[in-house]
Amino acid sequence: MSAANLRARVRAEMTEEIKSVARRHLATDGANLSLRAVARDLGMASSAVYRYFASRDDLLTALIIDAYDAVGDAAEQAAAGADSPLERWLAAGHAAREWAVANPHEWALIYGSPVPGYAAPTDTVAPATRVLLLLGRTIAEAYESGVIVERPPLTGRFAEELEPIAAAYQPGMPPRVIADTIAAFFQICGAISFELFGQLKNSVEEDRKGFFDYQLRAAATLAGLTP
Repeated sequence: MSAANLRARVRAEMTEEIKSVARRHLATDGANLSLRAVARDLGMASSAVYRYFASRDDLLTALIIDAYDAVGDAAEQAAAGADSPLERWLAAGHAAREWAVANPHEWALIYGSPVPGYAAPTDTVAPATRVLLLLGRTIAEAYESGVIVERPPLTGRFAEELEPIAAAYQPGMPPRVIADTIAAFFQICGAISFELFGQLKNSVEEDRKGFFDYQLRAAATLAGLTP
C-alpha cells in the first residue's frame, strides 16, 4: 500500500470513529454537539478533530447525510423484494420505522426539531429525499398502470407550486397525485415520530408495529393505493 493510500485509509477510519463518538453524544446531548467533547472522548486535542471537521456544523452535516442514507438504504432494500406497489409501499414504510426504532436519536436529528443556528447545505437534499422519492416512484408506477383512479384535480396556487416538482421528479404526474404522495409521506413520518417521542404512552402499548401498519395502510389509501 502506498503512503498516500495509507494516509487516506487512516483518515477515513478516524473520520468514522469521530462520527461514531458523535452519534453517542446525540443520545445524551441531542444535536447540541461539541467538537471539544468529542475530542475529549477520543483522547485527542480539539485541534486534531478540526483537521477532520472544520466546525460543529460540518460534523452535523456528515451525521445527517449518514442518517438519511441509512434509512434510505433500509427502505430501498426492503422494497426491492416486494412484487406490487402496495407491497413495496408497506415494506419501505416498515423498514423506515424499524430503522428509526433502532436509531431513535438519529431519527430525531433528521426528523425532529431543527437545530438552532444550523442551516443544512444542499449536500443533504438528495439523501433527504430518498424515501420520499421511493414512495413517489411506487405511486407513479401504480398511476401509470391504472391502479390509482383519477381524482378531482387540484387548482389554485398550491397546484401551481407542485407543477415544477412533478416535472422534475415524476414527469406526467398530475399535481393531485404528487400532493397526495407528499401528504402520505408526512403522515408516515409523523406516525414514526409520535411513537419514538413518547406520544403513544398509555394508548397503544402492546402492538405498536400493528398500529403503525394500520397507519401505513391509511397513508397508502390517501396516496391512492388500494388493496
